[in-house]
Amino acid sequence: MTIDTRIDSVPVTFGSLELRDLIAQIGDGVIDRDDRGEPPFAKFDLIRRARLGALRIPVASGGGGATLRELFEVIIALGEADPNVAHSVRNHLGFVENLIRRPRAEDARWFDRIRNGDLFGISATELGTARAGSPDYRYATAITETPSGLRLSGEKFYSTGNLYVDWLVVVATDQHGDTVRLIIPADRPGVVIEDDWDGIGQRFTGSGTTRFVDVAVSDEDFFAPGGFGGDVPYKGTFPQLYLTAVIAGILRRVVRDAAELVRAKRRTFYHAAADNPVDDPILQQSVGVLSSQAFAAEALVLSAAEALGAATEAHGRPDVEETLSLEATLRAAKAKVVIDELANRAASELFDVGGGSTVRRGAHLDRHWRNIRTLAAHNPKTYKAKAIGAYEITGEPLPRGGFF
Repeated sequence: MTIDTRIDSVPVTFGSLELRDLIAQIGDGVIDRDDRGEPPFAKFDLIRRARLGALRIPVASGGGGATLRELFEVIIALGEADPNVAHSVRNHLGFVENLIRRPRAEDARWFDRIRNGDLFGISATELGTARAGSPDYRYATAITETPSGLRLSGEKFYSTGNLYVDWLVVVATDQHGDTVRLIIPADRPGVVIEDDWDGIGQRFTGSGTTRFVDVAVSDEDFFAPGGFGGDVPYKGTFPQLYLTAVIAGILRRVVRDAAELVRAKRRTFYHAAADNPVDDPILQQSVGVLSSQAFAAEALVLSAAEALGAATEAHGRPDVEETLSLEATLRAAKAKVVIDELANRAASELFDVGGGSTVRRGAHLDRHWRNIRTLAAHNPKTYKAKAIGAYEITGEPLPRGGFF
């Protein structure tokens, strides 16, 4: 099936053949790309043409009309196909979520861009802060007044997805000392996006450095005051749950690979329970456990997504939004604590299913553990578990900055 590239074609919709075909195309060649160290630029061209980035925009507004739960089902499927691509569109989809939750007339132009296939990245994190995620951080990336006009200079890190986007949402300190957000073209002179991410996993997400070297800024580049999240009670629930959803997708791929390993085995141990590996009850049990873990991970993510959807729908109703947002944040945090643990174990136990041949570099099965371990490290489960426990014991409020 060929994706419609006409500018007047509608974006892909949840459950459609077009979306299934898109995800299949994204997954095509993923092992070869990993082997060659090849960033998936071509896959982002497919995403633009299919207008996947508009999946959550209401149908009446020219989007795909997906619910938040449906979006997370797609994220899991993308994680199964290629977790690098899935992770790389996180900031775009988070930006869209912010637009949907707090619609403003002046943002119509950005909705138009998204409907036409443009992708957005985020430049926020700076390595200079001693307390990651702090809501009161003063950004070193700054706008200054010069004889030639306003200029933006600074350096960001963890720039996930910026290699592949058209626009950058930049958090900076403005010329008056206030925190602001700008939206500028990713190819504007002075913008330097470096492919210097050297993580053990998620190697092709572009999660390295974005630098701004005397970038010209005009009044129309200013998007909104303040950092990300605005008046949302818990600002980090969507991006945090997103990472867990990608891990759930990788777990689905682990199950696929485990079943294929057993079907393809032609040798077994002399002391195995069966001569034919597909009939071996130990291997059957091992794959069954992996499959059950993947099912549990997906169920936890979608439960949290439903709660987050309810909180999103309640925005602007302070009588219920606070309670619903807390429930969504708790579910997302609990899902992470459980899924991080079982996913790392499952990615290791995959090798017990296949045996010695699975550790050969050509199998590329180590990528699952590397990717899961990298995603889970974004916000260690130990800190999440501590916050959950304090809340359960004493009612101590969950943190309100990043990561929750």
